[in-house]
Amino acid sequence: MNTIELHCIIHADKSDRQNIADILLAQLSELGFHGFQDTPQGLKAYIPQENFDFEEIRNLPILHIYPKTFEFHHQIIEEKNWNEIWEKSFNPVQVGNEILIRAPFHHEKKDFRYEIIIEPKMAFGTGHHSTTWLMLKSLLESNLPGKKVLDMGCGSGILSILASKMGAKEIWAVDTNEWAYHNAHENVKTNHTHNIKIIRGSARDVDSYKFDLILANINLTVLLEDLPVYANCLVENGELLLSGIYQGDMKKIIEKSNKYGLYYVKHEERNLWVAMKMKKVALS
Repeated sequence: MNTIELHCIIHADKSDRQNIADILLAQLSELGFHGFQDTPQGLKAYIPQENFDFEEIRNLPILHIYPKTFEFHHQIIEEKNWNEIWEKSFNPVQVGNEILIRAPFHHEKKDFRYEIIIEPKMAFGTGHHSTTWLMLKSLLESNLPGKKVLDMGCGSGILSILASKMGAKEIWAVDTNEWAYHNAHENVKTNHTHNIKIIRGSARDVDSYKFDLILANINLTVLLEDLPVYANCLVENGELLLSGIYQGDMKKIIEKSNKYGLYYVKHEERNLWVAMKMKKVALS
């Protein structure tokens, strides 16, 4: 399967460019773009060729907010070229002093509590983007030994792998994307985290099972749609960690969550994005 690389050039002052890029990224995520890479000029975004529609790019809401600010170019990247591309551009990621995320071609380091090896393929969760980084940081605060975890929109499997290394008893990693499914299998094997069950599917495929913790780093539309499933799947007092959320959208999440017995506990912020921690409380 080939991939489209969309190069988004943002004509704005450096002080404004990052904020504009974050808004653009959120809107591209809604269109199905999964991989993102910051560039000095703006942003590169990736999507399977079969899902690419340039007319959707022309109609992005942000173009009306910042007219004459963007320049878009795209090219086809053949599957065989991904390793070469990412070996040139993929840098290790640190989450505090606790987690190091690296590719197999990086040198091993012993100074971190958790080391996660990710084979970068279309950037399905490499830890570079703020939403993944925030989820990793939030997950570090969880008490996982003996717990059953659901990772919705698992991408590379990075959150599932950390959950396993933190002592979770069983993890289900779910994603609709075929590339993510295969990449997650590869990364689980590389990290020797064999208690992870990888499923190609959606929330509908797990709505009759129970979990102590649910992780969902997707996008606002999917999160809002799937909140009833998350509530049904969580045990009482179970926890839900959400990201893929822009700061201004927190209210929408909280209002709908409350209808299903999910209540806000706290959140973390980074580059205008948030990760939210919710808890299930029995409805009276």
